Amino acid sequence: MHIGINSTLPAPNLHVFQPRRASFMCNNSTLNPVVSSSAAPSSTRQHLSNLEKLLQKTNQTDPEGVVKGCSKGSAETKGKVLLEGLNLSRIWPEMSAADDMSPRNLIRLQRLLSKTMEYSPRNNLGSRWREYHGCYDWSGLLDPLDENLRREVVRYGEFVQAAYHCFHSNPAMSADEAPLPRHVSLPERSYKVTKSLYATSSVGLPQWVDDVAPNLGWMTQRSSWMGFVAVCDDKREIQRMGRRDIVIALRGTATCLEWTENFRAQLVEISESDNPTQKVGRGFLSLHKTPGAHVPSLAESVVDEVQRLTEMYKGENLSITITGHSLGAALSLLVADEISSCAPQVPPIAVFSFGGPRVGNKGFADRLNEKNIKVLRIVNNQDLITKVPGVFIDEGFKQDPDKPKEEQRNESFARVFNMLENYNPWAYSHVGTELKVDTKMSPYLKPNVDVACCHDLEAYLHLVDGFLSMECPFRSNAKRSLAKLIDNQKSNVKQLYTHEALSLNLERRDSFSISMISCLPSPSR
Repeated sequence: MHIGINSTLPAPNLHVFQPRRASFMCNNSTLNPVVSSSAAPSSTRQHLSNLEKLLQKTNQTDPEGVVKGCSKGSAETKGKVLLEGLNLSRIWPEMSAADDMSPRNLIRLQRLLSKTMEYSPRNNLGSRWREYHGCYDWSGLLDPLDENLRREVVRYGEFVQAAYHCFHSNPAMSADEAPLPRHVSLPERSYKVTKSLYATSSVGLPQWVDDVAPNLGWMTQRSSWMGFVAVCDDKREIQRMGRRDIVIALRGTATCLEWTENFRAQLVEISESDNPTQKVGRGFLSLHKTPGAHVPSLAESVVDEVQRLTEMYKGENLSITITGHSLGAALSLLVADEISSCAPQVPPIAVFSFGGPRVGNKGFADRLNEKNIKVLRIVNNQDLITKVPGVFIDEGFKQDPDKPKEEQRNESFARVFNMLENYNPWAYSHVGTELKVDTKMSPYLKPNVDVACCHDLEAYLHLVDGFLSMECPFRSNAKRSLAKLIDNQKSNVKQLYTHEALSLNLERRDSFSISMISCLPSPSR
């Protein structure tokens, strides 16, 4: 391949070209530097050599319209348009456009598309651990997103990924005997699993389902492995975090009966509550409270284990962190409510939920607030699951405490509002503090990704790792590997990057066997 080079400007004038964030559409593009080939410095020749290597394996398909219409024309034009599609200056806006094709940045692109683990330095949380655990509702840490909090959020998300991996490696449970102990491959070697958790549905499928589809197997079982309890037992990690952390991780919906419970969305009273206005979804409560034939209920298991661990480590600084995705996020709130009163002095409780649906009404939200349970909801703005079930009665209505109540709403509206809020069986309310990310802000994902990608946990972690602030939604130095994102959501990743994954000799699904550790790289700071 040969790339044409002009001779109108000397090499020292390369600095006059400024980076463009959106595109490189200009006559004298820096992607086609106008220097004399005879006068080009060795660094420029190296840049062009790497550029040629990048373009050698370009296929002739249309990656997101970037190379459309380029089947004819010079090699110079093809090279310009392809790197224009890479749009490296948008991903890393602080670098000069002349550096876009440098060996360093091509290597960085290769690393982002690789399966290689990259561990970032772990800052000492020390005396600020309560702040990162939500004692001030994460005030001042979300916009811009604090680098330590970002790392903690992604780390807890990886515990949920470990729960998914463990379940799908062996989803079936015997209906005739108690389950055997499971091995969970944790992303954190400083933690050890102390207990497996199971959830059981209170409903069953009719007999005709087995007759029509007898091979569904574990998809129709009533009890399933739901997650685990783990505790940090590494002295250096305990010192870094400022306390010994107990983690409860819960996966999302997998079986048919779990889906059935998701759709049982009518609000019902909490049996332990003296306040009849405190209500949660019937299906979520069923999975939380129902025991199985050979396993205790999720509520009973988690309470017993938390009581055991808090007694074992009595006298130490402890925290309880509950994390879950989708259905696991909903159950995390019920678990937090359950363990908040299981002992006289319960350690601080925080919930980190990813893509969680609404769980209860405003009375339930008030109940968690009264118990000082801190909840950080990570929400993708494009994720429909976070907007269901039920009717969100108080959405968009905020009282101003500085104004008289008469100025905010008249008496008749107040009566209607309170009646709907307290007695409507579909009046749901969100809980806690929200960290909102957006699929459209990722430079790697298509703007029209499907519903599954918007709810995918790896997509959530990708967006959190890239999120900086509402003014700059995707940071330039995000380092989380794209390998698992491409593997899970290749139809939603821009074709340019799936193509580059092949060009950089990465394997696809047929040989893309990622180990548990390598698919859970530690995020950057």
